[in-house]
Amino acid sequence: MSRAFVFPGQGAQTIGMGAELAQAYPAARAVFAEVDEALGEPLSQLIWEGDIETLTLTQNAQPALMATSMAAMRALDAEGVTISQASFVAGHSLGEYSALAAAGALSLPDAARLLRARGLAMQDAVPVGVGAMAAILGLDLEAVRAVAAEAAKGQVCQAANDNDPAQVVVSGHKDAVERAIEIAKSKGAKRAMLLPVSAPFHCALMEPAAAAMAEALSHVDIEEPAVPLIANVLAEPESDPACIRSLLVDQVTGAVRWRESVIEMGKRGVTEIWEIGAGKALSGMVRRIDRQIATRNIATPADVQAAAESLK
Repeated sequence: MSRAFVFPGQGAQTIGMGAELAQAYPAARAVFAEVDEALGEPLSQLIWEGDIETLTLTQNAQPALMATSMAAMRALDAEGVTISQASFVAGHSLGEYSALAAAGALSLPDAARLLRARGLAMQDAVPVGVGAMAAILGLDLEAVRAVAAEAAKGQVCQAANDNDPAQVVVSGHKDAVERAIEIAKSKGAKRAMLLPVSAPFHCALMEPAAAAMAEALSHVDIEEPAVPLIANVLAEPESDPACIRSLLVDQVTGAVRWRESVIEMGKRGVTEIWEIGAGKALSGMVRRIDRQIATRNIATPADVQAAAESLK
């Protein structure tokens, strides 16, 4: 059985995530301490005891979700489950940094600092209220691309996340995204609604953030990952550090090709996908993309122990 480890993106955050792991596994607790030290602030306190509005701020949610995923990875490691037991890693948007940290391509402190920089750069790229994102349910990628093109009217409106066969997210100027919602409904979308996000991610409006990330990434060492990364913007495996560096820049403005990434993993023999960290959104997407691929969530000590047991 070939498996992939995948890592969630923004939206999966909850107050208290990772706390049980930190209590049960010293190695998991050490992850949060290391991230706190890298950022020079008690992010773990916000994750476990703070308010959800503050945690959801992009610059907090991104490193917090990565820390939770890495705590789960360290807990797995403590139970004898290593990265070598995966054939591939992948992550949804910011989850790509978690995947690279799990595969040893990025150090934990560098991943935390890069995600803090990424969150701030994405927030600063577009004034609040100017951009928006919307989920379109019940239309496929080509149909949503046509909707976005019709809605643009000289503004930015792009398919940003191709999540699964029936869910595509558009991103761009708020006016254009609102037009896309109405056009999508007129073309038979089951639902089309604005998402509660603070910026229009993965579209051309993020160019300033891409430039900021190119600068930030130029100062960081990237090693060859222990297993190949299925990259968001390629939906193909990549292991070359120089390519990964440039893909992380492209990813800021490029679409997250999650549906194609899961299909690619299936074609390459993956029969089981473990979602490591907060939430279960990716597992739901995987099931809608390829029912032949089994899914498993790793978010609690019980999940970790059951996963370790499954490999014995």
